[in-house]
Amino acid sequence: MAIDEHTADRVRNYLSNKVRFEEKKMMGGLCFMVDNKMCLGVDKNKDGANRLMCRLDPDNYLDLLHKPGAAPMDFTGRPMKGYVFITDYGFEEEQDLAFWIDQALAFNPKAKASKKRKPKG
Repeated sequence: MAIDEHTADRVRNYLSNKVRFEEKKMMGGLCFMVDNKMCLGVDKNKDGANRLMCRLDPDNYLDLLHKPGAAPMDFTGRPMKGYVFITDYGFEEEQDLAFWIDQALAFNPKAKASKKRKPKG
């Protein structure tokens, strides 16, 4: 799993003052789950640069893509609406990181949880 522990610690510290959360290794990185829903995560792109993954309100998605460092989240050749990657220069400053985390937290109550997979066997 490729993550930057400093970035993960920044996210942990911010979230710990706001909500209860869990961490899960997912999508090649570390995801922060709030109310059993993926809220945001940290990973590295194929060039090794740090990035944040955020699950955002689809109604604000297009506007937020214009923010510095934001890009559609695209693992498969098809962007996932409501999910963005933010490159490290988009969350270098603490207020920028707080902005993105707050956006993800604001959408979390409206987000649908993933369906639980049935155990194999």
